[in-house]
Amino acid sequence: MEEKKKGFFGRLVDGLAKTRDNIVSGMDSIFSGFSAIDEDFYEELEETLIMGDLGMKTTMSIMEDLRKRVKEQHIKEPGECRQLLIDSIKDQMNLGENAYEFENRTSVVLVIGVNGVGKTTSVGKLAGQLKDSKKRVILAAADTFRAAAIEQLTEWSNRAGVEIIAQQEGSDPAAVIYDAVAAAKSRKADVLICDTAGRLHNKKNLMEELKKINRIIDKEYPGAYRETLVVLDGTTGQNALSQARQFMEVADITGIILTKLDGTAKGGIAVAIQSELGIPVKYVGVGEKIDDLQKFSSEDFVNALFQIRKE
Repeated sequence: MEEKKKGFFGRLVDGLAKTRDNIVSGMDSIFSGFSAIDEDFYEELEETLIMGDLGMKTTMSIMEDLRKRVKEQHIKEPGECRQLLIDSIKDQMNLGENAYEFENRTSVVLVIGVNGVGKTTSVGKLAGQLKDSKKRVILAAADTFRAAAIEQLTEWSNRAGVEIIAQQEGSDPAAVIYDAVAAAKSRKADVLICDTAGRLHNKKNLMEELKKINRIIDKEYPGAYRETLVVLDGTTGQNALSQARQFMEVADITGIILTKLDGTAKGGIAVAIQSELGIPVKYVGVGEKIDDLQKFSSEDFVNALFQIRKE
């Protein structure tokens, strides 16, 4: 397990290389280029954070915290601010223990997200990991608006070795969920993962559809623990943040899966999402393989970003 985790940390370090070039190298040149901590120093740091997709609000919080720490600890050297800044970023992302309660209970996990963010792939990877930890998993192909989504999820169910409940393209998503809940109950599944459509351009339809799905689960499976995860594409930066906000209007989001963090310069968005929305990033994806989706640790993320090797 330790070896696997270390391997993922290494992949996270590699995956965040462009974000590092975008944010950290800029910061480091500021720390070494300034001889005093003055307004120019703070302004340069602020600009680097904003350009690194941490966003205005998160950056302001981090900078305010940094100024406070510098004052309290009587720091005079710019270089000494590096660790203070790292600590401040970690604090912004720390929402307490990220709960994975659904893994330990009979649960229904709704996964939502717009097309192209890696939603169906994330459902498949999550199913595979839960199966590996001896959970009985059933998938529901409730994204019935795209035949490709049903085919892709079927492929993932075969790869992960889990059952899938699906109907034809164009079927009523709520009907698929109804069948999937019945199957989950009769087969005593531990986790039912539902791949749902996420058409943000028509929020009214999406809202009605999700309400209908939730009503069926509430009625047919009242004892099930509920988890609603929104999948966001890390390469889209601030756009991912606005997508998350829109999904929060139509669903009770409990966590975020942040995909495609490898090879993007916009990895700073992980900080902004947790800080601004108060919703934990629960999983992060840094590649195509099944174990490239892992539970998220803000400690690991910031350490990987700044290339701080843990003892």
